[in-house]
Amino acid sequence: MGLISNGTTIFDTGAMAAGLGSSMTFIKKLTASDSANLTFHNGSSDVVFDNTYKSYLFIYTEIHPATDGANFVFQTNNVGGSGFNETMTTTCFRSYHGEDDSSGFGYKGDGDQAQGTSFQGLAFAVGNGNSENCSGYLYVYNPSSTVFATHYMGQNNTRTASSESEHDFSGGYFNTTAALDEIQFKFSSGNVGAGTISLYGIA
Repeated sequence: MGLISNGTTIFDTGAMAAGLGSSMTFIKKLTASDSANLTFHNGSSDVVFDNTYKSYLFIYTEIHPATDGANFVFQTNNVGGSGFNETMTTTCFRSYHGEDDSSGFGYKGDGDQAQGTSFQGLAFAVGNGNSENCSGYLYVYNPSSTVFATHYMGQNNTRTASSESEHDFSGGYFNTTAALDEIQFKFSSGNVGAGTISLYGIA
């Protein structure tokens, strides 16, 4: 049985009709092993991060630092740029619950930027033990646009160095109309001890 709305077939025999919905395409997975950073650069090592897709999804899994209590951060370069210092305006909030039953929720003022060029935090105070890691995702919307600012949104859960479950949300935009083609993930101190980041393109 199909699903028809206003004369248009949406589903037929369990499949979505052609031209409706969007597809997610796996592009590249990077695996950390005491790595200084994990970097995706369009056109390098089979990475696609251009106008091929309207948005890009990075899924990071069991990422933890070599240095206890470091923050998991990211930044970008525009085409031909260097230094990973694009101007950003961002927002950040968190909720947490500790093994000691402490808890809280609120805006994280030390996790945002107002026209800053620093690496932006995604997860904070990540522990360096194998059981102390963070997992989550980062969406980057239309990074190749030369008309509009590029927006991002990230969310993750962390087991912190102080034995808390912390849920962080970060969102914002790169205040540039230059196309972005490179993104780097690292920790605020020390290397990326272990974990993976997988990149997907979304039509």
